[in-house]
Amino acid sequence: MQGNIRKHIKPGIEVDIVLKKDQRSGTLTRGVVRDILTKSADHPHGIKVRLVDGQVGRVKSIVYSQG
Repeated sequence: MQGNIRKHIKPGIEVDIVLKKDQRSGTLTRGVVRDILTKSADHPHGIKVRLVDGQVGRVKSIVYSQG
């Protein structure tokens, strides 16, 4: 599932994100969503989230969704 629609993303789901420092290389970081930082309903580059470990990036794909 793509990570550019806010309603698909909820705290507690596992996602792959691109950190700001990795935007050029496209390296993905996997983690669990703690907070959703993007306020709009969608974003072309992915919804910005904070992971439970504190890293911030844009969601590229949803790995596991609860329910």
